[in-house]
Amino acid sequence: MKNSSLKQSLASKDYVVAPGVYDMISALIADRMDFKALYVTGYGTVASYLGLPDAGLATYRDMLERVQRIASMTKTPVIADADTGYGGLLNVRHTVRGYEEAGVAAIQIEDQEFPKKCGHTPDRRVIPINDMVKKIRVACDSRSSEDFLIIARTDARTSLGLDEAIRRGEAYADAGADVIFIESPESEAEMAEVARRIDKPLLANMANGGSTPILPASQLAEMGYAISIFPGAGFLSTAASLDNAYRDLLDNGETTARTPLYSFSDFNQLIGFQEVWDFEKRYAS
Repeated sequence: MKNSSLKQSLASKDYVVAPGVYDMISALIADRMDFKALYVTGYGTVASYLGLPDAGLATYRDMLERVQRIASMTKTPVIADADTGYGGLLNVRHTVRGYEEAGVAAIQIEDQEFPKKCGHTPDRRVIPINDMVKKIRVACDSRSSEDFLIIARTDARTSLGLDEAIRRGEAYADAGADVIFIESPESEAEMAEVARRIDKPLLANMANGGSTPILPASQLAEMGYAISIFPGAGFLSTAASLDNAYRDLLDNGETTARTPLYSFSDFNQLIGFQEVWDFEKRYAS
């Protein structure tokens, strides 16, 4: 039921706003709220785990272990970034099967050349359209349930223009992708044009600081979008909070009123200490 609910939301045109999560703390906090999906951001996950840029440096195994943990520990459907599928067609099949077995509700695969780069950075190159069409067909054929959704992303807008990006989006839809993701449109007019020309559920990437304008869900829904992801909202706000807290500590030798803190007791509840205490109370001699 968990994973089928995302497909049901799309079918009923119930707009989906998905916060970016990148580790278990961010996932557990977001999971306590009423989001219809969580988005496991590749950028944030790689930065959190490896301290490296989102530039094709993380492996399938690196990502699968973290995606699987997040999916297993949350009740909200998970949309997971899988880069290019981590290789050729056989890799795509392996990746789709692995992510589905991990409990993910939707997998995102993009048409960049390997090594890929973050979608809001320069000099991204895409593979031939027919090669990506084959990847989408393999992805669709490799899943065991149609409740497991295939999100096809194209990065063609930045290097090849909007018309080519839309042409690719249409081709990926025809190949069987459930959701189309045109990365990095550069204006509201471009976003509206994408929605006008592609007859498929659309995903909008609301990347804070990126090249696409940040729009509210109500406006995106009116345009014709179905999902908006906010991949950087979690790790950017966390980085700002950490920078503030550590500077406060350096300047004052303690944390002062300038550092807002999550309640320690609430955090204990968040990560499951109450279950540990209940267990010990029940079985302690």
